[in-house]
Amino acid sequence: MHLTLRQLQIFMAVAQSGSTTAAAELVSLTQSASSAALRELESLLDCHLFDRVGKRLVLNDNGRQLVPQARSMLDAAAAIEQQFRPNSRLDLAGLKLGASTTIGIYLLPKILAQFGIPASASTTQITIANTFDIAEAVANYDVDVGFIEGSCEQADVSVEPWMQDELIIVCAPTHPIVPAKAKSKVGLSELRAAGWLMREKGSGTREAVEQVLLPQLHHLNVSLELGNSEAIKQAALAGLGVACLSRLVVQDMLDGGLLVELTTTLPKLMRHFYLLTAKQKIISARLTALLDCCRQWKPNHNQTSA
Repeated sequence: MHLTLRQLQIFMAVAQSGSTTAAAELVSLTQSASSAALRELESLLDCHLFDRVGKRLVLNDNGRQLVPQARSMLDAAAAIEQQFRPNSRLDLAGLKLGASTTIGIYLLPKILAQFGIPASASTTQITIANTFDIAEAVANYDVDVGFIEGSCEQADVSVEPWMQDELIIVCAPTHPIVPAKAKSKVGLSELRAAGWLMREKGSGTREAVEQVLLPQLHHLNVSLELGNSEAIKQAALAGLGVACLSRLVVQDMLDGGLLVELTTTLPKLMRHFYLLTAKQKIISARLTALLDCCRQWKPNHNQTSA
């Protein structure tokens, strides 16, 4: 058998793009060379790796079985090249990062900036989606590492508790639930009656909010479901309801007096952030360096404890 890394690279490119033409552009080959390499690979393995659906090539069961093995071999080859490249420890070019919404928008950019990730790493890709989708992306080797704010039930993924994040309850200063007297506490009956602004199902924030609030309130009167935390902030600002969000998300509006934090009789609301990697993945030197940066990162005094 004469299996080559180039064949596996083209296989992964076809899996990503859905055609040998698009794959050829990704790996800088002609379409005919890309098609020939895929035919050679299928001939060597004595099986088809894709189903032909119209003009698209869609991974079949054989192809899906090959993906993690191909990814592992390509990662190992890339790690060998990387470890002999000078001054490249934090060069993230080519890495694919996945983050759930709160982390991807409000936390990860600060971490990359604080640890001096070079601006030349312009081809680093950051996918921002909800926790469920990021966990799936890690399991499918679509991203190299995931940063999530909810639980992960993927069997082939390693889950590492990362840092804690404080959740707080906020609303517009004019909302009727705001006590007339400063520092007065909002009771459980008032919270049960309030209209809540919530993330969509599958969101780590939605899951965390339900985990910390339902044992106390037993029921949440959800008035609006929105697709991201920024939309919830704006809805709360407009007086449309009460929200439970990460302090990281709302600190700017709290500082500007646009939102107020409600003091309640609830215990302090905390959740964990997690780091995800595929269990069979080769962890390269630069990916190890990035993960170490994340483990060491601490918010400064202007960023509340996370």
